[in-house]
Amino acid sequence: MEEKHLEEKIGKVPEIFKELKQTDPDLYARVMGLDQMIWADGALSKQTKKIIAIAIAAALRDGHAVRAQMAGAGSLGVSKEEIEEGLRVAFLLAGMPAYVHGKTALEEYLGNRPRK
Repeated sequence: MEEKHLEEKIGKVPEIFKELKQTDPDLYARVMGLDQMIWADGALSKQTKKIIAIAIAAALRDGHAVRAQMAGAGSLGVSKEEIEEGLRVAFLLAGMPAYVHGKTALEEYLGNRPRK
């Protein structure tokens, strides 16, 4: 069940989580519980949290993480324009490489997606 939710959120289940479920079920359960708590709607919506995650991943220049977060953005209804604004914040604080990382993934995943 947790893997289905994880796939919905980030677009795929990373192999490390599949392995962790087999090798250390207790740690896996704790990680998934924390994941569910953090991503739940609260003062910030899931969509806003997704935009923050994309911007952080871009700022860290983590190509894998930015693409994984981007893949889940579409299923949450996050628009290309909302992600673009988040990437501008990353650009302001982390520079052009962060913006390029994010924009590349944005075009790859949501390039042809119509506006909301």
